[in-house]
Amino acid sequence: MNKKKKKIKRPSWDEYFMEIADVVRKRSTCLRRKVGALLVMNKRILATGYNGTVSGLAHCIDIGCLRDKLKIPSGERHELCRGLHAEQNALLFAARSGEEMRGAVLYCTNQPCVACAKMLIQSGINKVVYRGDYPDKLSLDMFREAGIKLVKYKSRK
Repeated sequence: MNKKKKKIKRPSWDEYFMEIADVVRKRSTCLRRKVGALLVMNKRILATGYNGTVSGLAHCIDIGCLRDKLKIPSGERHELCRGLHAEQNALLFAARSGEEMRGAVLYCTNQPCVACAKMLIQSGINKVVYRGDYPDKLSLDMFREAGIKLVKYKSRK
């Protein structure tokens, strides 16, 4: 009996984790931009995060966006927002669980902003895989200066 083995196309690890980040972003409660993020260590997910209001507070999808009301452009005045970024939530949930993040990889559906870049650098991650752009050149400069490997993800589909 000589059975032919059927060739199964498995996604690469980057494809796998970016697809998960896409599912995570669907939980976002932000009216402006939906972002998903994962922290991964040795091909194991440490934590996920999506952008949205702090736990226990009213969501922007229910009460409206303060930044829209104030006509604040994207990439500016992050402090005038009720929510946390996906990367921040992933970091905070990993920390709350006691996960070691030194050497981890961040997978994110968008390029991190400078505030998230500073937190990610300080956490000890060593690589960021991101897809969508964000109007924040300083974050990219800081990642490079810190020696963090940046990978702009491009789907093979």
